[in-house]
Amino acid sequence: MSEVLIVTDLGHFKAYRLVENPMESPKLELIKEQDNIEAHGRLGEKLSDEAGRFGMGGERSSLKGYGEQHNIESEIERKIIKNISNEINQIIKSENPQRWHLFAAKRINNNIITLLNKEVLKKLKKNVKSDLTKLSKKELLEYLKQT
Repeated sequence: MSEVLIVTDLGHFKAYRLVENPMESPKLELIKEQDNIEAHGRLGEKLSDEAGRFGMGGERSSLKGYGEQHNIESEIERKIIKNISNEINQIIKSENPQRWHLFAAKRINNNIITLLNKEVLKKLKKNVKSDLTKLSKKELLEYLKQT
């Protein structure tokens, strides 16, 4: 039986193929690994030299901003989640597993699910709202057995 395991949070994405041979223990083969640079670091480090960053001096020293984007963090997050969902759709389509498992951070899990194709969702066996991106392959296999 072919299976795929997806492990993700906003900063990291890993896709594995579960390989089961009758004479061996199951193992995970990495299909794709990706780090999202946009998710790392502080917003101030990403936006340099923006208008309104420094005060105007004099009586208006507290006035800042020239149409600043107040929702830029949520826009970046939304873009990352959309990219994650697109990656999952492509991997499940190309690998065509009988079933697959998603381990995504609780904060983003539901948003990812809502953006997946219906055909991809039909094959989803387990959806765990947990950030397991730092676990080793062996630890992921153990976790998969327990859930």
